Amino acid sequence: MSELDFEPFLLSFKLAAITTIILFIIAVPISWWLSQTKNRFKPMIEAIVSLPIVLPPSVIGFYILFALSQNSPIGVFFQETFGVKLVFNFTGLVVASCFYSFPFMVQPLQSGFESINKNMLEASYIAGKNKITTVLNVALPNMKPAVITAIIITFAHTVGEFGVVLMVGGSIPGETKVASVAIYEFVEIMDYESAHIYSAIMLGMSFLVLLGVYIFNQHHKRKLGVHI
Repeated sequence: MSELDFEPFLLSFKLAAITTIILFIIAVPISWWLSQTKNRFKPMIEAIVSLPIVLPPSVIGFYILFALSQNSPIGVFFQETFGVKLVFNFTGLVVASCFYSFPFMVQPLQSGFESINKNMLEASYIAGKNKITTVLNVALPNMKPAVITAIIITFAHTVGEFGVVLMVGGSIPGETKVASVAIYEFVEIMDYESAHIYSAIMLGMSFLVLLGVYIFNQHHKRKLGVHI
């Protein structure tokens, strides 16, 4: 067994934290709009948002790699304007992770917004509050289970990414070599003991994350039942 290096886990958690924060900021207005709109193009937009759930990670990774490469308009713009390359570095991983984990943030938030009592929203509007204030001060505080679920699932899903991050970031120690990539490399060199340890950590973390979500939601439902 080679000496275990836990830096890939720290890198995974850093990537997941940054991705989750960015996606929450982006997804709140989008989820709100999807929950309230009657636009005839809503199903198409929802399908686009949900694509990463059904598309193979290699397909998503390929298109993101193509879009962010130094030969693409986006890649050239960032390289010439900010001096930043968007592939095979941590910045590229963040961009790729935001695309890949997007529906895991949007869908729970959208469901939460749709479950909000419409009378509460109307009361806020009647009181002179605008939509932004209503979303921040009325809707979000009254859909805590959806918010917690969205944040935790997005974080956990990002930690577990493999295909997308490997294609866009490769395996650069301390830069793009996240835990899932490290496990893959352990298997490649037949270091199964290290692969078992890393995999067990990932398995345990994933279980605890899901358990925490279900316990919180169950506790919240019981609390609501008592109040009712």
